[in-house]
Amino acid sequence: MPRPVWSGAVSFGLVSIPVKVLPATENHNISFHQYHLEDLGRVRYQKVCDLDGEVLNQDQIGKAYEVAKDTLVEITDEELDNIPLPTAKAIEVVGFVPSSSIDPVRIGTSYYLAADGPVAAKPYVLLRRALERSSKVAVAKFAWHGRERLGLLRILDDALVLHAMKWPDEIRSPDELAPRTVDLDDEEVDAAVSLMEEMTTDDGLEGYRDHYREALEELLAAKSGGRRPAAPQGGEEKQKETVVDLMSALQQSVRSARASRGEGDGEGEGDASVHDLGDHAQKKAARAKKTPAKKAAEKKTAAKKAPAKKTAARRSSA
Repeated sequence: MPRPVWSGAVSFGLVSIPVKVLPATENHNISFHQYHLEDLGRVRYQKVCDLDGEVLNQDQIGKAYEVAKDTLVEITDEELDNIPLPTAKAIEVVGFVPSSSIDPVRIGTSYYLAADGPVAAKPYVLLRRALERSSKVAVAKFAWHGRERLGLLRILDDALVLHAMKWPDEIRSPDELAPRTVDLDDEEVDAAVSLMEEMTTDDGLEGYRDHYREALEELLAAKSGGRRPAAPQGGEEKQKETVVDLMSALQQSVRSARASRGEGDGEGEGDASVHDLGDHAQKKAARAKKTPAKKAAEKKTAAKKAPAKKTAARRSSA
């Protein structure tokens, strides 16, 4: 198990639950060192004072806030710890909301909450069962690393999970990002939904793997063992065919999705729905060709009727 990153209590009304906070995720990224190309010496980063050029240790470094140019206000760790916030020593539950009301874009790092000692077992299970019965999630506030944060408490299996969340004013508006007007009809949307159904799996996210990291590990193992890295399988990767027509792209995508699941290439009796989607492109093109001819016929008819109306008007005046 990972080491706790914080210990305190979850404050649930008058109920206090002593907890230890542990990271719920881990980083499997492969890190590289920077080195000097000429002699393979390590390139390191040092903290240097701007005034005297002295290299500093961590115990020689403090915190300060720049209130104006060249004007600093020094702040100590003790002063930060003594800020009068109810969330400074506890994860305070401030409300409950339906889980569907939380936009995933606001959710950040995740942590497990472990009951800290026998006294925490009963209130821990109490909060968990209450969340299960209500089908809601808890909104919490807590102060870590010099700032107050917004959090979300929910259940994963039998454990409580704390998700750090962004404050409302930290989320940028997407209003100006989406296209305003697009020529799109229901048949094209239905085709996209059909493709989504073909690509739907029952495994959720469990079947996905980081193939880049695996290939990088193989490369490093080969070079460290004095072996030549394996050549890419299948030679040069073929460039994907560019499909201009949206309906044709959807049709080909459905075939590829079926083939990837071992259901053939999508041709034959079972592919009626795909051909129906493909026929839409031909129908749309045919409608586009008919439209100019139809408008020309309407103009010609209107031109013939106009003189007849004027002649009738002259006769009536005579």
